[in-house]
Amino acid sequence: MTFMGASKAGLRNLGDFLAEANARMGAWFNRVTPKGLFPRSLLIIVVPMVILQSVVAFVFMERHYNSVTRRLSASVGQDIAAVVDLYAAYPSEKDFQTLRRIAWQSLELSVDLMPPDPLPAPGPRPFFSILDGALSREIGRRVKQPYWVDTVGRSNLIEVRVKMDNVVLRIFAPRNAAYASNSHIFLLWMVGTSLVLLAVAILFLRNQIRPIENLADAAEAFGKGRDVENFRPRGAREVRRASVAFLEMKRRIERQIEQRTTMLAGVSHDMRTILTRFKLELAFLPEGPEVDALKKDVDELQGMLEAYLAFARGDGGEQAALTDMSQLIEELCANAQRSGAEASCSFMGPPLVQVKADALRRCIGNLVGNATRYAKKLEITGTRDARWLIVTVDDNGPGIPEDKREDVFRPFLRLDDARNQDAGGSGLGLSIARDIARAHGGDVILADSPLGGLRATIRLPV
Repeated sequence: MTFMGASKAGLRNLGDFLAEANARMGAWFNRVTPKGLFPRSLLIIVVPMVILQSVVAFVFMERHYNSVTRRLSASVGQDIAAVVDLYAAYPSEKDFQTLRRIAWQSLELSVDLMPPDPLPAPGPRPFFSILDGALSREIGRRVKQPYWVDTVGRSNLIEVRVKMDNVVLRIFAPRNAAYASNSHIFLLWMVGTSLVLLAVAILFLRNQIRPIENLADAAEAFGKGRDVENFRPRGAREVRRASVAFLEMKRRIERQIEQRTTMLAGVSHDMRTILTRFKLELAFLPEGPEVDALKKDVDELQGMLEAYLAFARGDGGEQAALTDMSQLIEELCANAQRSGAEASCSFMGPPLVQVKADALRRCIGNLVGNATRYAKKLEITGTRDARWLIVTVDDNGPGIPEDKREDVFRPFLRLDDARNQDAGGSGLGLSIARDIARAHGGDVILADSPLGGLRATIRLPV
């Protein structure tokens, strides 16, 4: 039992180790591989091509190239061995001249006689030593006398020295006679075709991926409330299907928004008519505490109605346009000052941003109004960089508990101990602000403020 328990524990540890190693390998692979669709698709094409070309080159060099080189070296070795044997059989000067002429005319070998000095020491073997090894083996197998081979000294010639009894026979052979010298043509052709295929793949992939990028840009622009009328389905069949589905979804959403806006306009008109009649009837009644209470209830009901309609209406189909955010923040700051709050504002970065101006004014205005209602001091700060527009509203009010900061964004929710508890409030201010921010592709986040109260941050992509 103890042995079985130890075995199970060891297997468990081994499994944990393999799982951790697999996770690390996966994390490393995710880090080194490209993230974009274009480089990944290109990698899918390039890697198999490189592997295939490498295998083909290896097989060619290992089999065909080596085989041809060995056969050519064997032929040259036979010719050299024949010359050495003929000279050994006919060593006279007259016979040597005849041998020299025949070797040059028939075998393309240049033969000379040298003094009987010792042969040079063997030189270093070349790095690419297929020819050196093959030729040395063939000459050593056929020539019984001491010999010396140089395949490096002269680029187009091979020098072989054979020590005879009283002379040294020096033989020059053409390098291409013992060496498959056309291999560079094969390698050049292989590299050239690879580059051509790679260029075609890059152009093809770029044309195939551009419609996907256009679809992503259109979806992102529509998510930010911008116009995408110039978008048309293009590309492969699957990309066209996705583009058509996106356009159909866009039309359904726009039709739904239009229908909702029309319905809300009718509801707003009818209910405002009734409220106007209430006010008119109350105006003809004699003044008194009951009438004042009724007027206050009617005003509160009208304010709540406006808040409900604003929440349901959203941005009202407003189109995004270039807006001076610095000026918009200054206007909201001035409104807060007129309400009696100690307000200051600042903006850093390019002020022109493509947003829905009225909707964003309502979004920031709700946050500023919320801060004005519960604090005496507030700061509005805006920053804009290449990617984001960030607007923060800081105050010195009581703030909201951290565990309830997400709850206050729920429509109609009013917390007993939170600062959105107010007489006559609808509980929709923060919900409207977040809804508008998310319609721009951003969000509203609540946090602690350096002033001691609440910080509301609007973060929008630009």
